[in-house]
Amino acid sequence: MPDFQYIARDATGRQSAGVIAAPSSREAASMLAARALFPVSLAEDQGPKQSLWQRRISPQALATLYAQLAGLLRSGVPLLRSLNLLREMSSNSRLSEVLSDVYQRVEDGASLAEAMDRHRFVFRSMAINIVRAGGEGGFLEDALERVALFTEQEEDLKGRALGAVAYPIFLAVVGTAVLVGLLLFVVPQCEVMFGVMREKGELPVMTDWLLATSSVVRQWGHWLVLSLVVLFFFFRQQLMSEENQLRLDYLRLRLPLAGKIYESLAVARFCRILGTLLKNGVPLLKSLDISRQSAGNRVLSQAVADASINVTAGQSLAKPLAQSGHFPRESVEMIAVAEESNTLEKVLIDIADSLERRTYRRLDLLVRLLEPLMLLVMAGLILTMVLALLLPILKMGSMV
Repeated sequence: MPDFQYIARDATGRQSAGVIAAPSSREAASMLAARALFPVSLAEDQGPKQSLWQRRISPQALATLYAQLAGLLRSGVPLLRSLNLLREMSSNSRLSEVLSDVYQRVEDGASLAEAMDRHRFVFRSMAINIVRAGGEGGFLEDALERVALFTEQEEDLKGRALGAVAYPIFLAVVGTAVLVGLLLFVVPQCEVMFGVMREKGELPVMTDWLLATSSVVRQWGHWLVLSLVVLFFFFRQQLMSEENQLRLDYLRLRLPLAGKIYESLAVARFCRILGTLLKNGVPLLKSLDISRQSAGNRVLSQAVADASINVTAGQSLAKPLAQSGHFPRESVEMIAVAEESNTLEKVLIDIADSLERRTYRRLDLLVRLLEPLMLLVMAGLILTMVLALLLPILKMGSMV
């Protein structure tokens, strides 16, 4: 239900302003009239805006928030009182501000999911959808605990991935800095010495290319850096559109080695959330809609949406998932057997556990291969530069 910002006057002419939730502007005006208020202006509230200067709320803080709210509700504390308590306890000023708005919305009659939905730059769609399902199904405490668990698992996965690639990234950064330093400070010192050989045409081709590269970097390096920054922000802006986001997700699935890991993690996340929702009594179609939005990949989400159409027509879930080509064959077979034996929720969680274990092993193997590969690439580039500088010196020595 959208919110409308209003400025109104009462019978005495006193002006007041605020926000009111209503299905339409006409309904909002009627609700104001019922309060003996005459609207001066009425416009739909677009919700809070994300700002680059706002303090970021970490996923770990959100996971703690979900867990604490679930604990309070399970102990019998009313929702409004729990939100108010968490708002006062929060040491994060940004989170406290968001909780204040959520508290106000819930106090005005909105559901917790509707209040969270106004802060999509803070609460992920996965969390909002699971909370909505929990509120409608009467298992809000379990839903919040699941959201907290999913958030912690994702952060743990990100931490493991970053920890795994930290050393290769360090090698790439240090190696690039060394190469740039050689091109800017060492190679120019040798250019004067090799000038005579270049004029006579006796300079080795490798050395000539190295000197030309150094000259380009020294003269145009700042423009190259500026161009890369502009291109980065340009492509980042282009990726805001839904169509380009879909293309990017498709490319991620097609990346060599990493694409399979990315796909397996997305499938595991989808299966875990779907199995959890089914276990808590959420209908299959609604569970499919929530879990597909939480998969983290639009291509996979579209495949699940197509499968939902088949389920609506009374067909099985496994067949359209197999036809999409994004689900492992053994996982689809397990889903097919689970549908026949009515154990789908348990099998889906088992599939998620199996895919995550397999993906972690692949990730570890990929990182182990990446480290020596980065060393070989950096060593090869530096060796090429050293040879390009030594060849003319050796040639001059032989001539003497």
